[in-house]
Amino acid sequence: MSEPPVLSVTTTDPTPPYEQVRRQLAALIGSGALARGERLPPLRQLAGDLGLAVGTVARAYRELEAAGLVVSRRGGGTRVADHPARPADQADDDSVLRRAAEDYVWRARAAGADRGSILDALHRALDATP
Repeated sequence: MSEPPVLSVTTTDPTPPYEQVRRQLAALIGSGALARGERLPPLRQLAGDLGLAVGTVARAYRELEAAGLVVSRRGGGTRVADHPARPADQADDDSVLRRAAEDYVWRARAAGADRGSILDALHRALDATP
């Protein structure tokens, strides 16, 4: 196994810690930095390294498994799936869009934005993006 990539959790980020971990691991898997079949750190080890509760890391791993990116086996740990899933249908696309929208709303609310300001900013971004 190669040296594991460094993960981090930003306490000032309004994104929940499990989602920060999930997002970073998904990006590492998608980029190939975590190869097929590569073992992820054990829950307790990663939780300790990041200063998180084991349940927080377990949730990130469960969400990755539900998305088809990793497989977990008792006694075998959690490994990158041999064929990591890619969004293939509209439901998957909706899930990706929903997560992106939730992240945007979390950040905007943390900055003090109200619903109208959030929607205005979204409309301006849509108008400005080809």
